[in-house]
Amino acid sequence: MAEVTVTIQHPTGLHARPAALFVQTASRFRSRIEVTANGKTVNAKSMMAILSLGARQGTTLTLRAEGEDAADALAALKELVETNFGEGS
Repeated sequence: MAEVTVTIQHPTGLHARPAALFVQTASRFRSRIEVTANGKTVNAKSMMAILSLGARQGTTLTLRAEGEDAADALAALKELVETNFGEGS
């Protein structure tokens, strides 16, 4: 299972709009994708699960993916978080 670690820089954390973008991006891929934060691991393709992480600015996310497009999925999600969910730096 491939893995990357990213830190949320977005001021509102992984709430509403950023969470929706995260789930939409994860859902484009066939791989099984998990996110771990604050001691909890959830399905990256579930909006409710992502919101339940309570990830705020500064929270470190561990992203894991398994499947034929795992590397692409992790790269896309990493870029999304690192570019502040399309809102610049």
